[in-house]
Amino acid sequence: MGDGPRYLRFPSMSTRSGIKHYHHGRFRVSGGILPDAITAYETFGDPKNPCVVFPTAYGAKLSLDSQSNLVGLGKPLDPEKYYVVTFALFCNGESSSPSNTPIPYNGPYFPYISYIDNIHAQHAVLTKELGVSKAHAVIGFSMGGQQAYHWATVFPDFVEKIVVVASSARTSPHNQCLLEGPKSALLASKDFDDGHYTSTPQFGIRAFGRVMVPWVFSQTWFREHEYLFDGDYTDLFTFMRERGEEHWLKNWDANDMIALLKTWQTGDISQVRDGGDLEKALRSIKAETLLMPTNTDLMFAPEDSQNELKYLQKGKLIVVDTNWGHAVGNGCATDLDFVSSRIKEFL
Repeated sequence: MGDGPRYLRFPSMSTRSGIKHYHHGRFRVSGGILPDAITAYETFGDPKNPCVVFPTAYGAKLSLDSQSNLVGLGKPLDPEKYYVVTFALFCNGESSSPSNTPIPYNGPYFPYISYIDNIHAQHAVLTKELGVSKAHAVIGFSMGGQQAYHWATVFPDFVEKIVVVASSARTSPHNQCLLEGPKSALLASKDFDDGHYTSTPQFGIRAFGRVMVPWVFSQTWFREHEYLFDGDYTDLFTFMRERGEEHWLKNWDANDMIALLKTWQTGDISQVRDGGDLEKALRSIKAETLLMPTNTDLMFAPEDSQNELKYLQKGKLIVVDTNWGHAVGNGCATDLDFVSSRIKEFL
């Protein structure tokens, strides 16, 4: 019968560690201090193989197997070929977050976290806990891609290659602006209570999801009624309720969602050491860089990647032609095949 569909094969449990938690102790972050910062991570494969770092994006969690699109036997990040380390972002509910941090930094009192804080924490796990001295590559979608860019900027000699999918080196003013929509819908809801809610703020999280949905998918995607998913949904509003609300209600804490958005909105590699000079920051990157924006992304426009390419020492640009907008590879098998094949070639 053969091996079956290529993208239905998962790593065997013998090659994956399960989710682990690294305790940093007292850890300084951009907005203050975490008395006992925790980074959640998982490893796949043999530590003797080249290390590939694959951090999460917004809305992604290790416990939801969010990284399984690329990690697995026969996939670009094959545990038989690479030592893959996946990291949960601070504020995603698995690493230190408003929802799991004790008093006095719980809930709305949680300090602001930058991408730089995340990269320093991940570097500590790799070097102190896992004994990794060099990363063959860092790969990421969206916020994961911004982390890849920051890895190459914060630790330029540690990373050989980065892959940036549907992302950018700096969160654009337009991107910052559009994120104000879902954020404001949640903050202004009658049950958010300035972050002091005692039960899930249903009104706020549902509003957040509905405002976010139009930005994730392209206008063409909606025009061609892709939201029906071949009959899985009866109409647009059924899709919005189930896809736009359910994921956030079942898997996310509202304060975590807000805190993580702040990290996204303030993403900018030029703040590492270049005083706001993005061109200088891009020129300083030593890693080979593969940029893969989509032609229909409403959040991370392909023009941003085209501009970044001008200043990269070793950059390559492949624009993904898709109707799926920012959700590239997260629902369309054709897109996932295309992105996967290009990542395999690059690695």
